[in-house]
Amino acid sequence: MSMDIGRRLKQLRILRGLTQEEMADRCELSKGFISQVERNLASPSIATLTDMLEVLGTTLPEFFAVPSQEQVVFSENDMFEKEDGELGRKVVWLVPDAQKNRMEPMLITLSPGGRTEEMGPHEGEEFGYVLQGSLQLVLGGKIHRLKAGSSFSLHPSQPHHLINKSKKNAKFLWISTPPSF
Repeated sequence: MSMDIGRRLKQLRILRGLTQEEMADRCELSKGFISQVERNLASPSIATLTDMLEVLGTTLPEFFAVPSQEQVVFSENDMFEKEDGELGRKVVWLVPDAQKNRMEPMLITLSPGGRTEEMGPHEGEEFGYVLQGSLQLVLGGKIHRLKAGSSFSLHPSQPHHLINKSKKNAKFLWISTPPSF
């Protein structure tokens, strides 16, 4: 896989809001030469390329670095599952190592009588979407009833937890930002 150096240089120049003339002036090169390099009709020397990249706010190693392939899609094999029999709770972390991200999506199943741990007030936001069953969100001293198809969104300024008081499993998607686990 060869790199299209001219195209990359042109993209960077446009990203920086420079015309070919401005680029040429800053690099002490001709506009014609910049145009030829961008069309891969001329090859700059390493020294000239280094100067061009400096004007464009980057370096040789950064320019030629192969972008790391960040994983975008996750299968069940990537996910981490933890069952807590005492609380009647099963948690599936849907994105591995989400603690390093800004949000943490989890799939939680509460068996009848199951509950999440009580969490105190904290920074950030929490969002939940009930996939099946019914739940009670206990926020401060207030109880909010949730059923399949309903969602909750909160800035946790009070202690809170979820509880399944029904006779069937309840399953919900829970996303917290920043990660809380």
